[in-house]
Amino acid sequence: MGETTVKALNGVSIGIERGSFTVIMGPSGSGKSTLLYLIGGLDWPTGGTIHVDEEEIETMDENALAVFRRNKVGFIFQSFNLIASMAAEENVSFPLRFAGVNPADRKVRSQKLLEMVGLSDRMTHKPTELSGGQQQRVAVARALINDPPLILADEPTGNLDSFSGLTIMQMLSDLHKAGKTIIVVTHDPRMRQFATDTIFLLDGNVVTEADYKNATELLTQPFEKG
Repeated sequence: MGETTVKALNGVSIGIERGSFTVIMGPSGSGKSTLLYLIGGLDWPTGGTIHVDEEEIETMDENALAVFRRNKVGFIFQSFNLIASMAAEENVSFPLRFAGVNPADRKVRSQKLLEMVGLSDRMTHKPTELSGGQQQRVAVARALINDPPLILADEPTGNLDSFSGLTIMQMLSDLHKAGKTIIVVTHDPRMRQFATDTIFLLDGNVVTEADYKNATELLTQPFEKG
């Protein structure tokens, strides 16, 4: 930013076990979304190494990263990122086009996933005809369409009401129990009840839970005018 260097992540070193449900917590600007995007190959690091399933992400070019994401990673975003002109079934099956799957198989696989997330009666509905919770369930189904071993969720409950948010949390927990590795960045403390591990981030650094609580308590205290 001009002459100022902003370190979104500052020497972060972590290990996440296969088959775990890891929650990454931090306030806005702490670097948690950047960390998620680096793990998923959406961003390149300016230094250091990233190993996912014995693959070195930082050495890959755009084509290799695209193959990595298609085969290994399912993304769930806070803003859903659905294509407005496509029905739910088409949104879910869309990634399969790049995998060379024929239209008939794409339709069968997307319908099965929409049934799994409880949207069998919404397959032909476009995003504008769905509630926020329903759109997020479509996004979950899309993330699963290539049966990836790793699910990355960026504030998946951020735009949802309490009940819809809890539904998405339970869905992620069920995926974890089915063998998926889940990594979620969130402000929502309820997500921790489903987690096997929690990472706390502040200003681009991994901190202890005690330091995180102290800092976030200070952030929520009312400002006193001098």
